Amino acid sequence: MSVRALGVLAPRRVAAAAKLEVERPAPGTTTFMTRCTNHNAPRLPLAIVLALLSTIALPAAHADVQLDDLPRSMRTAGGPYVDAFASDEEPLVAGPPVVAPPPYGAPPPAAYSAPCLPPGVLAYDTPWTWQLLPEGLIWHSYLAGPKEPRLASIWAHQQNGQWDWDFTLGGRVGLLRYGTPNSFRPDGFQLDVEAAAFPRLSINNDRDLQSADFRGGFPLTYGAGPFQMKLEYYHLSSHLGDEFMIKNPTVQRINYSRDALVLGVSYFPTDNIRLYAEADYALFADGGSEPWHFQFGAEYSPIFGPGFVGSPFAAINGSLRQEVNYGGSLVVQAGWQWLSIVTGRRLRFGFQYFNGKSEQYEFFNSFEQQLAIAVWYDY
Repeated sequence: MSVRALGVLAPRRVAAAAKLEVERPAPGTTTFMTRCTNHNAPRLPLAIVLALLSTIALPAAHADVQLDDLPRSMRTAGGPYVDAFASDEEPLVAGPPVVAPPPYGAPPPAAYSAPCLPPGVLAYDTPWTWQLLPEGLIWHSYLAGPKEPRLASIWAHQQNGQWDWDFTLGGRVGLLRYGTPNSFRPDGFQLDVEAAAFPRLSINNDRDLQSADFRGGFPLTYGAGPFQMKLEYYHLSSHLGDEFMIKNPTVQRINYSRDALVLGVSYFPTDNIRLYAEADYALFADGGSEPWHFQFGAEYSPIFGPGFVGSPFAAINGSLRQEVNYGGSLVVQAGWQWLSIVTGRRLRFGFQYFNGKSEQYEFFNSFEQQLAIAVWYDY
């Protein structure tokens, strides 16, 4: 994907012996770019000349730039940007705190000005600050993770011919951050709270509630560029549905539950690919649950600009659990998504394949194989 950068002579401001030149890109591009140059000319004459020149239509100079060649900071929404075309003699200047064009339905960004940065200070060195109830997340849910907080509806066809309707009703929000103020892939430390319910309805049996798992936790997350880390405490418990117990009186309910600590790591080798792994140790386990769980996977989720076109996605997740002799499950997903480059949230439609031990923990030792269609809303 290429970015079309359009250089246009824009109004300029003169302050002391420094001049700030602001280049606004053509509609459809994704960054503002700035450069500053030192001059010793008097303020008033230079300002008048520049004001006159700004009223003259000049030919536009076009340059094709590959998105992958741009610095990561220029491709990150909500953060500062640098001028990809600045020469070696021109120090870089922080750009505006939002991308252009703004998200659909939002007002255009306000005018922006910034002083020249001192030598050696990079444009993307945004100061860390304390933020209560920050916008955005440092750590996002695994796309193919079956026990992640999100909103989801999955219509699954089981190997035995049964149709099940799996829901996820939950979310994750930030409570406190010490880090950068941007909402898309910020850096710093952040404390979140998450909660989700995972009910399953049996479509073949009057949509009876078969079982439901509940999870709540407090992740402490850290992000630095392409690297993220998570340390979390969570509680999970599983429950058998009332209608299912009435129709199946011989089925014995188990008290599957766990209170666990999780250590997870995540890495983006490119802006579009994420790799992750985590280890989960239960301090308390009951109902057949054993201490160790492991999870790992990869995701392909392209960052495209705002709009209605969207982009494809693909994800794979594997889990291993001690209670099933370190067997587990495999989840593969593919489909189409709309990703917000302002918040990192995404809406997805697609297909899912599941093979392995059930993720409904009332039936944790049962084998399932599913083909499903689904819709997901990820935080």
